[in-house]
Amino acid sequence: MLREKARIMDAAGMGRALRRMAHEIVEREEPGEELALVGIRRRGVHLARRLQEEVRRLTQREVPLGILDITLYRDDLVDRSPQPEVHRTEVPFPVEGRRLVLVDDVLYTGRTVRAALDALVDLGRPRRVELAVLVDRGHRELPIRPDYVGKNVPTAAEEIVEVRLPEVDGGVEEVVLVERPAQ
Repeated sequence: MLREKARIMDAAGMGRALRRMAHEIVEREEPGEELALVGIRRRGVHLARRLQEEVRRLTQREVPLGILDITLYRDDLVDRSPQPEVHRTEVPFPVEGRRLVLVDDVLYTGRTVRAALDALVDLGRPRRVELAVLVDRGHRELPIRPDYVGKNVPTAAEEIVEVRLPEVDGGVEEVVLVERPAQ
């Protein structure tokens, strides 16, 4: 049983963070560059869709969106489940030569991002890959750092950052810090 410790962001705060991140993504765009967003399944996909809408609002153009399933690329696959649930990767555009912004909800150890990079390379060779996360909580095990961050949240190892989205969690939209009760 997890105990809620603090509310980090509400729906309005999440919206502001995503708008700011979209502005930063657009500001770093180079002339003639082909931008695409790729959301990491589950919550990263919904955040990527929101970023896509914000970028569309800012630039008045469509930015392609892909969905990446990293299940079979994880280095902890055996530890997670004896029967992992594999979903489809849906990247309906060529990644060759594109600037890809990989989107996820929380950056922690960096292992999810490493798996996502492996999955992307199997699809082709992008010109550049950047990382956008709603929350960076530190505690990296791999040398990975985000290019776009909604909020940095220093945490203890026993704490967990939960991003709750209506599309996945039914109606609620917030980021909360929870912890395991002491044993």
